[in-house]
Amino acid sequence: MSFQQLDECCYYYHSSVNIGYVHQGKDGLLIDAGIDVSSVKKVIKELEKRKLPLTHLFITHAHADHYGGARFVQEKYNVHTVAPVFEEAILRNPGLEPLYLFGGNDPLPELHNKFLEGPAIRVDEVVEEGEVVFGALRAEAYHLPGHSYHQLALKINDILYAADSYFSVETLKKHKIPFLTDVSLALDSLDRLTKIPCRGAVPGHGKFEASPTLTIQNNMDYHEQLSAWLHQYLAEEGPAAHEILVRAMCEHYNVEAQGLSQWLLFRTAVTAYLIGLKKAGLVEDRIMNNTWSFYITDQ
Repeated sequence: MSFQQLDECCYYYHSSVNIGYVHQGKDGLLIDAGIDVSSVKKVIKELEKRKLPLTHLFITHAHADHYGGARFVQEKYNVHTVAPVFEEAILRNPGLEPLYLFGGNDPLPELHNKFLEGPAIRVDEVVEEGEVVFGALRAEAYHLPGHSYHQLALKINDILYAADSYFSVETLKKHKIPFLTDVSLALDSLDRLTKIPCRGAVPGHGKFEASPTLTIQNNMDYHEQLSAWLHQYLAEEGPAAHEILVRAMCEHYNVEAQGLSQWLLFRTAVTAYLIGLKKAGLVEDRIMNNTWSFYITDQ
């Protein structure tokens, strides 16, 4: 864990979940807030030690590991809080995440945990793609969906705070089946990332790179690999029920869900790859024997 300066005004706190920081004059912007109070406290301690201002907070997307410490920041500082359209609804109502992951049923008690549901926060301003102003700071926001519905990356002073639009290779290997909502959108976002000019990028998970192109390409290759495995499985095994595919992919990639929360995340990710295959015209789906099933188009 370390607080790293990238240029005269851009920093990031490197940890399991990165937190960005940018300042200009009397204005200081925190980009995301970590998973809990202990995470963001370390950043605030650095800002106070260096006598750096904190006036604004931007949450890139409404996953608890990126906003869990935000309420503490709001309680300690009079920050103007900005969030992407749609994501802001979850930030104000965090119970929506376990609700949608659980398929709309009332979530069981074990789903109300800090990994799925951070403390609710106040959102002062809702933004979409385009220029975003944080006092004296001006940023360009980029809509990069696929990992979360309306995730926004921020480019400030030519440094791109990319959120979870891409991961470090180490993160991909660690999670094996990375969380996505739609792999086709994720791949489109990755392709777009390669076209955004910048002096370097900070991913949500991983280290700053002056030239992230290779890491972004590794992400694209990894997602294509997982999609190809699913397609090959259906080609060899024939039509398969959704839950069978979730189990088969987890077993192949040596993933063992430790509880319901983790299993639901893997289920969403596997479904994201199936959605991508369907959008590409490579698989179809239908209800067979009262089960949601998938098959390749030439079967």
